[in-house]
Amino acid sequence: MPHLIVKLWPGKSDQQKARLAEEITKDVMDILHYGEESVSVAIEEVKSRDWAEKVYKPDIQDKWDTLYKKPGYTM
Repeated sequence: MPHLIVKLWPGKSDQQKARLAEEITKDVMDILHYGEESVSVAIEEVKSRDWAEKVYKPDIQDKWDTLYKKPGYTM
């Protein structure tokens, strides 16, 4: 606790994804005062053609009021 899931298009290297997970973990520890052992980060790749159905509608559009950072695009 907490567990964070980052969804993005394919194409980023394992090194980039590992670095992103490390930086997210550091921020969670710093801001929310959790120990490293309490934080987990998953990265899910979603093809661009599937983004609207698998990410935008269920995670963004349908949960608009829970977003603390809203995207600058619509579908």
